[in-house]
Amino acid sequence: MARYTGPKTKIARKFGEAIFGDDKSFEKRNYPPGQHGNNRRRGKKSEYAIQLMEKQKAKYTYGILERQFRNMFEKATSSQGITGEVLLQLCESRLDNVVFRLGVAPSRRAARQLVSHRHITVNGELVNIPSYQLKAGDVVGVREKSKSLQVIQDSLANNSSVYEWITWNNETKQGTFVSVPGRVQIPENINEQFIVELYSK
Repeated sequence: MARYTGPKTKIARKFGEAIFGDDKSFEKRNYPPGQHGNNRRRGKKSEYAIQLMEKQKAKYTYGILERQFRNMFEKATSSQGITGEVLLQLCESRLDNVVFRLGVAPSRRAARQLVSHRHITVNGELVNIPSYQLKAGDVVGVREKSKSLQVIQDSLANNSSVYEWITWNNETKQGTFVSVPGRVQIPENINEQFIVELYSK
């Protein structure tokens, strides 16, 4: 399936924040890309432009394409709860995102690759679908043959993030998706209300 594989820093500069994590290149040039990127007198953005930027930011952050993102929005709309919050919860419940949050991979892009290459299990069964939606209580683990992979060991060694809604056992290389995170537990700087307004037009 198609995925954005271009320069990450360029996208981060477009949104004015390091949406893909620590980025030294972004810190040096934290203004929009392009010939007029550093021009401070840029025109005021329209309401539509602001809403569209927020949607694009969410899609790039989680590595989701338009059709899939639209389907998730429709699922969120038909679910109980606040639509924007449910949308972000669906994004956070994706297997590739949880593998990243657990610290098994250094980025969501790397997490997606680990899942696709059959290194990850859910409740003891191999799952190679990055968009697989986890439910509360699901156990995500590293396949036995993959536990010695250098990329996994390095990522776990450098991981210092702790989230209340997931637990990790470094001995067994397994984590539990304890519960769907509440909005306050999702650290991403995304204004989901703008996305709801955009899709509701």
